[in-house]
Amino acid sequence: MSTQISVIIPCYNSESTLEATIQSVLDQDFDAWEIIIVNDGSNDKTEEVALRWTFLDKRIRYFSKSNEGLGKARNYGIERALGIYILPLDSDNLVEKYFAVEAVKIFESNNNIGVVHGHAEFFGEKNGIWYIKSFDLESIMVDNYIDACAIFRKETWYNVGGYDENMPYQGFEDWEFWIALGTQHVIFHHLDKVTFKYFVQSNSMVRSFTKDMAISNRDYIVKKYSKLYFDRYVEKRNVLELQQKQLRSRKFIVNRFTKMFLGFVFFKN
Repeated sequence: MSTQISVIIPCYNSESTLEATIQSVLDQDFDAWEIIIVNDGSNDKTEEVALRWTFLDKRIRYFSKSNEGLGKARNYGIERALGIYILPLDSDNLVEKYFAVEAVKIFESNNNIGVVHGHAEFFGEKNGIWYIKSFDLESIMVDNYIDACAIFRKETWYNVGGYDENMPYQGFEDWEFWIALGTQHVIFHHLDKVTFKYFVQSNSMVRSFTKDMAISNRDYIVKKYSKLYFDRYVEKRNVLELQQKQLRSRKFIVNRFTKMFLGFVFFKN
């Protein structure tokens, strides 16, 4: 069976979690996959763990490169991917066994769908369900709420030039990627179920972000999509002005009625 889904696993000092992540892919109710492990300059035993798995299953491929950050590592892996669809999977997360098979069915039933995503279940230092809502461009422009662990058509990645490697700080590249797809009118399909398990630990990359780092990345995104943000602002302002005009018109009609028949105006200026 030819490869349909390429699972991209960037690694940086992931020796303690990588095996469980790989095993979750092997446990899939789906066989037409490959794993591409990208060692992004680790200085622990990540390479040793990864190479052991490449001998166990030929669908697992391993690449090693100098440390350049998550966005570049994902792009590096996707460039070498054989699959029609891409699943970015962090080296400490676990994919649910039914996610791939259900996503492929959705893609094959509708060629217009470009991304399939769902909810997540926390494990590690936090438990519970992360309920992720459906994609909405205006909402995603304000803040990212969809994790990178979604399955998308590789061609959509090509069409927007991949993950942005020029952001001030790595870690928000998936946010920029979703906005980029939104500008291309890519359709997102939301699965109302848990599609992966999200590992929470105090020393994760996201938790190491400072407020200033987050602001720098946000400002970069806003500047990059300044026309989109401006157009949405103008659109909202025009809608608000129309609503205000309609409200003033209704107030005028009510005042005419109450003045004529009751002798007073209901709305004061």
